[in-house]
Parts: sequence; C-alpha cells; structure tokens
Amino acid sequence: MTQSTHPTWITICEGCKRPDWAERAETETDGARLATRIEATAQEAGIKTRRVSCTMGCERACNVIVQATGKIGYSLGTFHGTQEDAEAIVAYAQMHAESGTGQVPFRQWPQGVKGHFVSRHLPVPASEEPETA
Repeated sequence: MTQSTHPTWITICEGCKRPDWAERAETETDGARLATRIEATAQEAGIKTRRVSCTMGCERACNVIVQATGKIGYSLGTFHGTQEDAEAIVAYAQMHAESGTGQVPFRQWPQGVKGHFVSRHLPVPASEEPETA
C-alpha cells in the first residue's frame, strides 16, 4: 500500500440509531456496534478510526466519513452495522488511502459501499487562491 504521509481516517457516528432501533429493544446503538466492527477491521488494515457522538445524518444512520488531509473526503450512510458493512467501509478506506487525491474509480468500489455515498467534501485550499473542482 502506498499511503500518503497523512493517514486516512474513518470517523464513525456512534450515536446513530436505525429507524427500528426502539422496536428491536437494543441497548447498544447501531452506530456503536458498527464502530466496534470497523475499529477491529481497520486496525488490521492500518486505517485510523475515531468515534464521534453525532455527524448530523440521523435520517441515514449508520454514518461514517472517510477523509485524509489534502484529499477529497466522503460521507457515507444507511448502513445496518454488520460485519459486512465494516469490511466494505474499511476496504474503501484502504483504496482512499492509496489514492493521491482520495478519489477511487467507481468500478473499484467494494459492492458494500455502492449506494451509500451521501456527499463529497473537497479539501481545504492550501493557499488563499480560490480553487475550482
């Protein structure tokens, strides 16, 4: 893997609750369950993780953000919190880490992240000059 000097991070909303959370009588949030699974998978892959209490994407729980300094970042949501979700998210984060810009061609995306992208975040400009994308 050819990671840049800035690591790719997966930020995980541990407060996310899927719409049927109360009916399932869960004691752990769906986001916390997904976070635990992502953390274990990401550690093996060399991807950094952090938990936050909310990413304000409640209508699309469970939410994550894949980002690195100087690269395009992505918000993803509407996961179920499964191990398969965690593996797909981490696999995508590895591809993000290997990309110089953060962009990964669609044909390379793991099947488990397709249809889960919410938004793209352009990196903050390195200079005072406005950039176009």
